[in-house]
Amino acid sequence: CQRRVREPLPRRWSCPIGPRLAWTMEPLLGDAVAALAALAAAALSLITIVAHITATKMPNLHRHEEEKFFVNADGKKESIPSIHDPPTKELSVVVPSYNEEDRLALMMDEALDYLEKRQKRDPAFTYEVIVVDDGSKDQTAKVAMKYCKKYGSDKVRVLTLVKNRGKGGAVKMGVFSSRGGKILMADADGATKFSDIEKVEEGLRNLQPWPRQMAIACGSRAHLEQDSITQRSYFRTLLMYGFHFLVWFLCVKEIRDTQCGFKLLTREAASQTFSALHIERWAFDVELLYIAQCLKIPIAEVAVNWTEIDGSKLVPVWSWLQMGRDLLFIRLRYLTGAWRLETSKSN
Repeated sequence: CQRRVREPLPRRWSCPIGPRLAWTMEPLLGDAVAALAALAAAALSLITIVAHITATKMPNLHRHEEEKFFVNADGKKESIPSIHDPPTKELSVVVPSYNEEDRLALMMDEALDYLEKRQKRDPAFTYEVIVVDDGSKDQTAKVAMKYCKKYGSDKVRVLTLVKNRGKGGAVKMGVFSSRGGKILMADADGATKFSDIEKVEEGLRNLQPWPRQMAIACGSRAHLEQDSITQRSYFRTLLMYGFHFLVWFLCVKEIRDTQCGFKLLTREAASQTFSALHIERWAFDVELLYIAQCLKIPIAEVAVNWTEIDGSKLVPVWSWLQMGRDLLFIRLRYLTGAWRLETSKSN
Protein backbone atom coordinates (compact mmCIF):
# COMPACT_ATOMS: atom_id res chain seq x y z
CA CYS A 1 0.00 0.00 0.00
CA GLN A 2 1.05 3.45 -0.71
CA ARG A 3 2.46 5.38 2.24
CA ARG A 4 0.85 8.70 2.76
CA VAL A 5 3.34 11.40 3.38
CA ARG A 6 2.10 14.15 5.70
CA GLU A 7 3.28 17.50 4.57
CA PRO A 8 4.83 19.63 7.29
CA LEU A 9 2.59 22.28 8.73
CA PRO A 10 3.34 25.77 7.51
CA ARG A 11 5.24 28.00 9.89
CA ARG A 12 3.21 30.55 11.85
CA TRP A 13 3.37 33.78 9.96
CA SER A 14 4.91 36.63 11.98
CA CYS A 15 4.27 40.21 11.12
CA PRO A 16 7.17 42.64 11.41
CA ILE A 17 4.70 45.45 12.22
CA GLY A 18 4.79 44.65 15.99
CA PRO A 19 8.48 45.45 16.56
CA ARG A 20 8.23 48.38 14.23
CA LEU A 21 5.21 49.68 16.15
CA ALA A 22 7.08 49.34 19.46
CA TRP A 23 10.09 51.07 17.94
CA THR A 24 7.95 53.93 16.67
CA MET A 25 6.08 54.21 20.02
CA GLU A 26 9.24 54.87 22.04
CA PRO A 27 9.69 58.47 20.90
CA LEU A 28 5.94 59.02 21.30
CA LEU A 29 6.07 57.87 24.94
CA GLY A 30 9.11 60.05 25.49
CA ASP A 31 7.26 63.01 24.04
CA ALA A 32 4.23 62.29 26.25
CA VAL A 33 6.39 62.13 29.40
CA ALA A 34 8.12 65.35 28.42
CA ALA A 35 4.77 67.00 27.77
CA LEU A 36 3.43 65.90 31.17
CA ALA A 37 6.59 67.15 32.87
CA ALA A 38 6.28 70.49 31.10
CA LEU A 39 2.60 70.68 32.06
CA ALA A 40 3.41 69.92 35.72
CA ALA A 41 6.15 72.57 35.72
CA ALA A 42 3.78 75.10 34.17
CA ALA A 43 1.09 74.26 36.75
CA LEU A 44 3.58 74.64 39.62
CA SER A 45 4.79 77.94 38.20
CA LEU A 46 1.20 79.17 37.92
CA ILE A 47 0.41 78.08 41.51
CA THR A 48 3.58 79.81 42.72
CA ILE A 49 2.60 83.04 40.95
CA VAL A 50 -0.94 82.86 42.36
CA ALA A 51 0.40 82.16 45.87
CA HIS A 52 2.77 85.12 45.63
CA ILE A 53 0.26 87.58 44.18
CA THR A 54 -2.57 86.70 46.56
CA ALA A 55 -0.36 86.75 49.68
CA THR A 56 -1.10 89.34 52.34
CA LYS A 57 2.35 90.75 53.01
CA MET A 58 1.83 91.48 56.71
CA PRO A 59 0.05 89.26 59.27
CA ASN A 60 -3.46 90.30 60.30
CA LEU A 61 -2.85 91.98 63.67
CA HIS A 62 -5.92 94.23 63.48
CA ARG A 63 -8.24 94.24 66.48
CA HIS A 64 -11.75 95.71 66.21
CA GLU A 65 -12.66 98.44 68.67
CA GLU A 66 -15.03 96.10 70.51
CA GLU A 67 -12.22 93.56 70.89
CA LYS A 68 -9.98 95.95 72.86
CA PHE A 69 -12.05 95.35 75.99
CA PHE A 70 -13.43 92.43 77.95
CA VAL A 71 -16.43 92.38 80.26
CA ASN A 72 -15.55 91.63 83.89
CA ALA A 73 -17.63 89.73 86.45
CA ASP A 74 -19.50 92.95 87.34
CA GLY A 75 -20.49 93.58 83.73
CA LYS A 76 -18.05 96.48 83.27
CA LYS A 77 -15.58 96.88 80.43
CA GLU A 78 -11.85 96.61 81.14
CA SER A 79 -8.95 97.21 78.77
CA ILE A 80 -7.17 94.14 77.44
CA PRO A 81 -3.45 93.79 78.23
CA SER A 82 -0.77 93.22 75.59
CA ILE A 83 1.60 90.32 74.95
CA HIS A 84 4.38 92.93 74.93
CA ASP A 85 3.73 93.88 78.56
CA PRO A 86 5.74 92.16 81.32
CA PRO A 87 3.99 88.97 82.58
CA THR A 88 1.94 89.19 85.76
CA LYS A 89 0.73 85.56 85.86
CA GLU A 90 2.67 82.32 85.77
CA LEU A 91 0.31 80.65 83.28
CA SER A 92 -2.24 81.78 80.70
CA VAL A 93 -4.60 79.20 79.20
CA VAL A 94 -6.08 80.25 75.84
CA VAL A 95 -9.25 78.37 74.82
CA PRO A 96 -10.48 79.07 71.25
CA SER A 97 -14.22 78.46 71.12
CA TYR A 98 -16.67 78.50 68.23
CA ASN A 99 -20.21 77.26 68.91
CA GLU A 100 -19.01 75.28 71.93
CA GLU A 101 -21.90 75.73 74.36
CA ASP A 102 -22.35 71.95 74.62
CA ARG A 103 -18.69 70.99 75.17
CA LEU A 104 -17.08 73.99 76.87
CA ALA A 105 -18.47 73.38 80.37
CA LEU A 106 -16.83 69.96 80.80
CA MET A 107 -13.47 71.30 79.69
CA MET A 108 -13.69 74.35 81.96
CA ASP A 109 -14.73 72.23 84.95
CA GLU A 110 -11.73 69.93 84.51
CA ALA A 111 -9.25 72.75 83.83
CA LEU A 112 -10.34 75.00 86.70
CA ASP A 113 -10.55 72.12 89.15
CA TYR A 114 -6.93 71.25 88.36
CA LEU A 115 -5.73 74.88 88.43
CA GLU A 116 -7.46 75.64 91.73
CA LYS A 117 -6.03 72.53 93.42
CA ARG A 118 -2.58 73.39 92.11
CA GLN A 119 -2.87 76.92 93.49
CA LYS A 120 -3.87 75.58 96.90
CA ARG A 121 -0.77 73.36 96.92
CA ASP A 122 1.40 76.23 95.73
CA PRO A 123 0.01 79.70 96.61
CA ALA A 124 2.75 81.30 94.46
CA PHE A 125 1.21 79.72 91.38
CA THR A 126 -1.00 82.20 89.49
CA TYR A 127 -3.06 81.61 86.37
CA GLU A 128 -5.72 82.94 84.04
CA VAL A 129 -8.05 81.24 81.56
CA ILE A 130 -8.97 83.24 78.45
CA VAL A 131 -11.98 81.90 76.56
CA VAL A 132 -11.98 83.38 73.07
CA ASP A 133 -15.50 83.37 71.63
CA ASP A 134 -14.74 83.25 67.91
CA GLY A 135 -17.95 84.86 66.66
CA SER A 136 -20.15 82.03 67.94
CA LYS A 137 -23.83 81.91 67.00
CA ASP A 138 -24.86 79.97 70.11
CA GLN A 139 -24.51 80.60 73.86
CA THR A 140 -20.75 79.97 74.09
CA ALA A 141 -20.03 83.42 75.58
CA LYS A 142 -22.85 83.02 78.11
CA VAL A 143 -21.49 79.65 79.28
CA ALA A 144 -18.00 81.12 79.64
CA MET A 145 -19.27 84.16 81.57
CA LYS A 146 -20.70 81.84 84.25
CA TYR A 147 -17.14 80.81 85.09
CA CYS A 148 -16.00 84.42 85.02
CA LYS A 149 -18.62 85.29 87.63
CA LYS A 150 -17.81 82.20 89.71
CA TYR A 151 -14.01 82.54 89.80
CA GLY A 152 -13.62 86.27 89.11
CA SER A 153 -12.40 88.13 86.03
CA ASP A 154 -8.80 88.02 87.26
CA LYS A 155 -8.84 84.24 86.72
CA VAL A 156 -11.37 83.78 83.90
CA ARG A 157 -11.80 86.23 81.05
CA VAL A 158 -14.05 86.07 78.00
CA LEU A 159 -12.82 87.73 74.83
CA THR A 160 -15.59 88.04 72.24
CA LEU A 161 -14.53 88.49 68.61
CA VAL A 162 -16.75 90.55 66.32
CA LYS A 163 -16.66 87.92 63.58
CA ASN A 164 -15.31 84.43 63.10
CA ARG A 165 -11.57 84.45 62.37
CA GLY A 166 -10.86 80.74 62.52
CA LYS A 167 -9.11 78.73 65.20
CA GLY A 168 -5.71 80.24 64.48
CA GLY A 169 -7.09 83.77 64.57
CA ALA A 170 -8.90 83.10 67.84
CA VAL A 171 -5.77 81.66 69.48
CA LYS A 172 -3.74 84.63 68.23
CA MET A 173 -6.16 87.15 69.79
CA GLY A 174 -6.08 85.21 73.06
CA VAL A 175 -2.28 85.08 73.07
CA PHE A 176 -2.03 88.82 72.38
CA SER A 177 -4.36 89.42 75.37
CA SER A 178 -2.53 87.16 77.82
CA ARG A 179 -0.57 87.97 80.99
CA GLY A 180 1.25 84.67 81.58
CA GLY A 181 4.95 83.93 81.51
CA LYS A 182 3.93 80.67 79.86
CA ILE A 183 0.97 80.34 77.51
CA LEU A 184 -0.97 77.12 76.94
CA MET A 185 -3.26 76.49 73.97
CA ALA A 186 -6.10 74.12 74.93
CA ASP A 187 -9.07 73.02 72.84
CA ALA A 188 -12.60 73.67 74.12
CA ASP A 189 -13.64 70.03 73.64
CA GLY A 190 -11.38 68.83 76.46
CA ALA A 191 -10.03 65.98 74.33
CA THR A 192 -6.67 66.20 76.11
CA LYS A 193 -6.58 65.47 79.83
CA PHE A 194 -5.80 68.86 81.36
CA SER A 195 -3.48 67.51 84.04
CA ASP A 196 -1.15 66.50 81.19
CA ILE A 197 0.03 70.11 81.32
CA GLU A 198 2.60 68.79 83.79
CA LYS A 199 4.03 66.61 81.02
CA VAL A 200 4.39 69.48 78.56
CA GLU A 201 5.82 71.68 81.31
CA GLU A 202 8.48 69.05 81.93
CA GLY A 203 9.15 68.91 78.18
CA LEU A 204 9.58 72.68 78.19
CA ARG A 205 11.98 72.58 81.16
CA ASN A 206 14.07 69.87 79.49
CA LEU A 207 14.78 72.28 76.61
CA GLN A 208 16.65 74.66 78.91
CA PRO A 209 18.69 76.74 78.53
CA TRP A 210 16.15 78.52 76.32
CA PRO A 211 17.77 80.70 73.64
CA ARG A 212 16.41 84.25 74.09
CA GLN A 213 13.89 82.77 76.55
CA MET A 214 12.06 81.01 73.71
CA ALA A 215 10.86 77.39 73.72
CA ILE A 216 7.77 75.38 72.74
CA ALA A 217 6.43 72.04 74.01
CA CYS A 218 3.80 70.32 71.85
CA GLY A 219 1.37 67.73 73.11
CA SER A 220 1.35 64.77 70.73
CA ARG A 221 -1.07 61.97 69.80
CA ALA A 222 1.44 60.22 67.55
CA HIS A 223 1.75 57.31 70.01
CA LEU A 224 -2.00 56.67 69.57
CA GLU A 225 -1.90 56.60 65.77
CA GLN A 226 -2.12 52.82 65.33
CA ASP A 227 -5.14 52.57 67.63
CA SER A 228 -6.92 55.40 65.82
CA ILE A 229 -6.35 53.79 62.42
CA THR A 230 -8.44 50.77 63.43
CA GLN A 231 -11.37 53.07 64.21
CA ARG A 232 -11.18 55.11 61.01
CA SER A 233 -12.32 54.35 57.47
CA TYR A 234 -9.68 53.61 54.84
CA PHE A 235 -10.47 56.93 53.16
CA ARG A 236 -9.91 58.99 56.33
CA THR A 237 -6.73 57.02 57.07
CA LEU A 238 -5.50 57.80 53.55
CA LEU A 239 -6.27 61.50 54.07
CA MET A 240 -4.42 61.44 57.39
CA TYR A 241 -1.28 59.90 55.90
CA GLY A 242 -1.46 62.26 52.93
CA PHE A 243 -1.65 65.27 55.24
CA HIS A 244 1.24 64.02 57.38
CA PHE A 245 3.35 63.53 54.26
CA LEU A 246 2.62 67.06 53.02
CA VAL A 247 3.49 68.52 56.44
CA TRP A 248 6.78 66.59 56.48
CA PHE A 249 7.64 67.28 52.83
CA LEU A 250 6.73 70.97 52.73
CA CYS A 251 7.04 72.47 56.21
CA VAL A 252 7.83 70.64 59.46
CA LYS A 253 10.06 67.57 59.63
CA GLU A 254 10.82 67.27 63.35
CA ILE A 255 7.28 67.01 64.80
CA ARG A 256 5.09 63.98 64.07
CA ASP A 257 1.81 65.48 65.34
CA THR A 258 1.51 69.17 64.48
CA GLN A 259 -2.26 69.39 64.94
CA CYS A 260 -2.71 68.52 68.61
CA GLY A 261 -4.30 71.59 70.22
CA PHE A 262 -2.32 71.26 73.46
CA LYS A 263 0.80 73.44 73.10
CA LEU A 264 2.81 75.32 75.73
CA LEU A 265 4.96 78.30 74.77
CA THR A 266 7.14 80.70 76.69
CA ARG A 267 5.88 84.28 76.49
CA GLU A 268 8.76 85.32 74.26
CA ALA A 269 8.22 82.40 71.87
CA ALA A 270 4.49 83.15 71.67
CA SER A 271 5.16 86.82 70.95
CA GLN A 272 7.65 86.08 68.16
CA THR A 273 5.74 83.29 66.42
CA PHE A 274 2.20 84.68 66.62
CA SER A 275 3.33 88.16 65.54
CA ALA A 276 4.54 86.58 62.28
CA LEU A 277 1.58 84.19 61.82
CA HIS A 278 -0.52 84.61 58.65
CA ILE A 279 -2.71 81.48 58.57
CA GLU A 280 -5.81 81.81 60.75
CA ARG A 281 -7.63 78.56 59.93
CA TRP A 282 -6.87 74.87 60.59
CA ALA A 283 -3.29 74.83 59.24
CA PHE A 284 -2.10 77.61 61.56
CA ASP A 285 -0.30 75.05 63.79
CA VAL A 286 1.93 74.08 60.87
CA GLU A 287 2.90 77.67 60.07
CA LEU A 288 3.47 78.33 63.78
CA LEU A 289 5.96 75.45 64.01
CA TYR A 290 7.50 76.35 60.63
CA ILE A 291 8.16 79.87 61.95
CA ALA A 292 9.60 78.41 65.15
CA GLN A 293 11.99 76.21 63.17
CA CYS A 294 13.09 79.16 61.02
CA LEU A 295 13.74 81.22 64.18
CA LYS A 296 15.70 78.30 65.72
CA ILE A 297 13.26 78.02 68.63
CA PRO A 298 13.71 74.62 70.36
CA ILE A 299 10.61 72.39 70.21
CA ALA A 300 9.75 69.35 72.31
CA GLU A 301 7.09 66.77 71.39
CA VAL A 302 5.42 65.18 74.42
CA ALA A 303 2.93 62.29 74.43
CA VAL A 304 -0.40 63.19 76.06
CA ASN A 305 -3.67 61.40 76.78
CA TRP A 306 -6.29 62.14 74.16
CA THR A 307 -9.91 61.08 73.61
CA GLU A 308 -11.95 61.86 70.50
CA ILE A 309 -14.97 63.97 71.45
CA ASP A 310 -18.09 64.20 69.28
CA GLY A 311 -18.93 67.58 67.78
CA SER A 312 -15.73 68.35 65.87
CA LYS A 313 -15.91 71.40 63.57
CA LEU A 314 -13.50 69.72 61.14
CA VAL A 315 -15.25 68.75 57.88
CA PRO A 316 -13.33 65.62 56.78
CA VAL A 317 -12.87 66.30 53.04
CA TRP A 318 -13.29 70.05 52.67
CA SER A 319 -11.12 70.92 55.69
CA TRP A 320 -8.37 68.57 54.51
CA LEU A 321 -8.40 70.21 51.07
CA GLN A 322 -8.14 73.65 52.68
CA MET A 323 -5.25 72.52 54.84
CA GLY A 324 -3.48 70.96 51.85
CA ARG A 325 -3.78 74.21 49.94
CA ASP A 326 -2.56 76.20 52.94
CA LEU A 327 0.46 73.91 53.40
CA LEU A 328 1.52 74.42 49.80
CA PHE A 329 0.99 78.17 50.04
CA ILE A 330 2.95 78.38 53.31
CA ARG A 331 5.98 76.83 51.66
CA LEU A 332 5.72 78.78 48.41
CA ARG A 333 5.07 82.15 50.03
CA TYR A 334 8.05 81.92 52.36
CA LEU A 335 10.19 80.47 49.56
CA THR A 336 9.37 83.32 47.17
CA GLY A 337 9.69 86.01 49.84
CA ALA A 338 6.00 86.97 49.82
CA TRP A 339 6.09 86.28 53.57
CA ARG A 340 9.15 87.28 55.59
CA LEU A 341 10.14 86.74 59.19
CA GLU A 342 12.34 89.80 59.69
CA THR A 343 9.29 91.88 60.65
CA SER A 344 8.73 89.74 63.75
CA LYS A 345 12.00 91.04 65.25
CA SER A 346 10.68 94.60 65.41
CA ASN A 347 7.55 93.38 67.22
